[in-house]
Order: sequence, then C-alpha cells, then structure tokens
Amino acid sequence: MLPNLQLLWARRTELQRWTGIGFVVSVLLAFLIPAQYTSTARLMPPDSQSTNGLAMMASLAGQNNLALGAMAGDLLGMKTTGALFTAVLRSRTVQDRIVQEFDLRRVYWKRLQESARVRLEERTGISEDRKSGVITLTVDDHDPNRAAQIAAAYIDELNVLMAQLNTSSAHRERVFLEQRLDSIKVDLESAEKDFSQFASKNAAIDITAQGKAMLEGAASLQGELIAAQSELEGLKQIYSDNNVRVRTVQARVNELRVQLSKLGGKFSADGSGGDTSSGDYPTLRQLPILGVPYADKYRRLKVEEAVFETLTKQYELARVQEAKEIPSVKVLDAPQPPEAKSFPPRTWIILGGTVCALILASFWIVASQRWTETDPADPGRMFAEEVAGTIRTSVAHAFARSRRGEEAAVAEARSQRERAEANS
Repeated sequence: MLPNLQLLWARRTELQRWTGIGFVVSVLLAFLIPAQYTSTARLMPPDSQSTNGLAMMASLAGQNNLALGAMAGDLLGMKTTGALFTAVLRSRTVQDRIVQEFDLRRVYWKRLQESARVRLEERTGISEDRKSGVITLTVDDHDPNRAAQIAAAYIDELNVLMAQLNTSSAHRERVFLEQRLDSIKVDLESAEKDFSQFASKNAAIDITAQGKAMLEGAASLQGELIAAQSELEGLKQIYSDNNVRVRTVQARVNELRVQLSKLGGKFSADGSGGDTSSGDYPTLRQLPILGVPYADKYRRLKVEEAVFETLTKQYELARVQEAKEIPSVKVLDAPQPPEAKSFPPRTWIILGGTVCALILASFWIVASQRWTETDPADPGRMFAEEVAGTIRTSVAHAFARSRRGEEAAVAEARSQRERAEANS
C-alpha cells in the first residue's frame, strides 16, 4: 500500500491533471443535462359513503384500460377506496386526453401516441398512503409551469371520469326522471295550449261558476218578469192598451223575456222562439254540452301539472342523492409550479465525476507502473500483448474493409454518372 501511495505522490502532477480533466468533464455533463422540475399534488381519499357502485365504475373504466379492468374484481374487497382514484389516474383514457391537450407528442419528440403516453407515464408518479389514504401525484417536466398544468389536468380528468362512469341507482333514477320530465313537459304544454284554445273559443272560463251565476241571474230575471207581468195585468184592468204606463210596463216585460231567452239559448222578440247563440258567452243550453269536453281538458291539464310537479320533486331529490354518491375529488395540496429543480443534482454529479476521475487516474498510474515493472518474458504479459495485438489487427482490418467499401461505392457512383453523361 505504501509503495502505491509513494508512486502516486511522485506522479502527483499527472494525477492532478487527470483529476482536473474529470472535474471539467463533470461540470460540462452536469450543466448539459436539462433541468427537470417536479410538481406535486395531494388528494384526499373518497368518502366512505361513496363506495356504492365503485366496482361497476371501475369495470366500465376498464374498457379503456386493461389494468383498471383487472382491478374491478378486487374493488369490493379493497382496503382503501383510493385504489379506484389511482387506477383511474393511470388509465389510458386519462393519459390520452392529457397527451392531446398539451400536444406531448411534439414536446417529447414522439411520432406515435402510444410512445408519448409511455413517456408521460414514466414522468408521472402516483402513490397512496396506506394509513391515511392520501394520494400523492407527481409530474416531472422540463418546464415548471407545464408540470403544474399537467398535474392539474390529471385532477380535472379524474373528476370528469368519476362523473361520467357513475352508474349508481341515484344516477339511473336521475337519468330516467330527466327523460320523463322532458316528455311530460311537452305533454303539459300541449294540454295547456289545448285547454286555453277551447276556453277562449267558447268563452268557457269556469263552467261550474258560470252555470251557477247564470242560474242565479235567470232566477232573478224570472222574478222580475213575474212581478212585471202582474203589474201589467193590473194596469190593463184600469187603463187601455195605448196608455203610457201600460206601454212602459209592456216594454219592460218584453225586455225581460228577451234577456231570459238569451240566457236560455233562445232569442225571440215576439216570443215565438228559436235556438240561437247568446253572443259572447255560452247559454244555459250550451253549458251542459261544453261541460264534458271542458272537464276532460281541465282534468288532463291538472293531471299533467300534478305529474310534472311530482317528477320535478323526485328529480331534485335524485340529483342530491347522486351528488352524494359520486366520489368527489378533494384536493389537499393543489399543484404549484416548483421553484427549484428536482433533477439533475449538479453538485453530486460534479463531486462524483471528480472522485471517479481521481480513482481511475490512480488505478491507471499504478497499473501502468506494474506493467512496466513486469518481465517481458512473463506468460501473463505475453498473453495480454497477444490479445491486444489481435484486437488491434481485427479493428484495423474492419476499418480497412469499411474504407474499401466506401471507395468502391464512390467509384460505382462515379462510373454510373459518367455512363449517364455519355448516354445523354
């Protein structure tokens, strides 16, 4: 050991030169390697109440990723529901969307979508803490802002997929009620339009109220008519028919009869009668005829309104229940652009390269000295020289063949060009 140290000390200048060369090479290598930044996000695990339907969701997501589909059978017995989040984040669907969103084929210098997806997977780390269930997502990139944006895109895509793949009973109920509401809304609008047109055409605002009011009005007119007729008979006993008082009471009797005829559906100035319309409003004779279609259209309208109101309440309840059952992504630590690089460790590269250069230089000095001191007739040295000579000869022959091949190719190309020129 001591002779080796004395040898190295004696040739310390050479040792320093090679160590300096190693230091310079290490510095160049450390600064030529592109800086890499890591953005980290932490997600809370899904709520325990959201485990309903997770196996079905993982099965559907497995249509886009075989690894996720293989996990579907284990989801019912898994210890933490965060395994679902991890599987979805690693699915091909999420990765493809991120590759397309950030044009990572161009960023990673990849021609194929699959190659870019593999590179993205290599630069993405997803882990779950078995005790707390917290999911850690890390993304490495040469651009700190893009690293944070890709990590945020992972979270967004996780939210979208969890909502799309939800197949719980509340979700199916909400979808069914939504479709029924669209259909009932069309029926309700049709019933409202039909009822309003019928009521407007026949002036049938409320058949029951109108009939009651018309009967009361007819009774009042009938009473007035009887009183007027009695008064008229009394006047005729005293006065002649041309008397002013008799003619006045007669005119009032005729008017009351006209009004009664209008209410009853008849209009006759001389009392002979004839079925006519009452004008703007239906008559007592028309009300029973209008009552049946009016009641039918009114009943249809009220049924449609009741169904629409009931379905609307159920739809809102289903939406609330669905929101409870969808595993929501709760971000514990949002991804931020990293301030410091995570790779390469330039100090360690420079230090390691310098130490390696020192060790290799020391080994070379010691080995070369041992080689010089070895007897030329030593069998080991002779064998080593023979192997080295053979290798040099093989390399020389290979290089010569390569040179001859290149010269032949050049000569052939020149000959073809001269023939082409001669033919032209």
